Amino acid sequence: MGLNLGMAGAGPNTLRVKVVNANWAAGEDGADGEFALLIVTEDDERHTVGGSPASMPALLALVRDSPVLLWDPDSRVLIAANLVGDWLPLDWSGRQP
Repeated sequence: MGLNLGMAGAGPNTLRVKVVNANWAAGEDGADGEFALLIVTEDDERHTVGGSPASMPALLALVRDSPVLLWDPDSRVLIAANLVGDWLPLDWSGRQP
């Protein structure tokens, strides 16, 4: 399905991310609660992954600032591409032949 992207974490099923939603479920008073991301890929598949309270600020900043987000469902790796330079075209798709 996907292409050889030549980057760590990118397997053959890596797809472009269309939507990322962050959820927070309150815990007991004084607790951090639970965080989760909903990642929707270009094939409209939904993937849910948890995140620690400590990781969420950096993760949300990375998601917000990345021009190209990719998700490898096999290794559960979120890839923020093109943070500096243009490794992938802005219209890159894992569905390309």
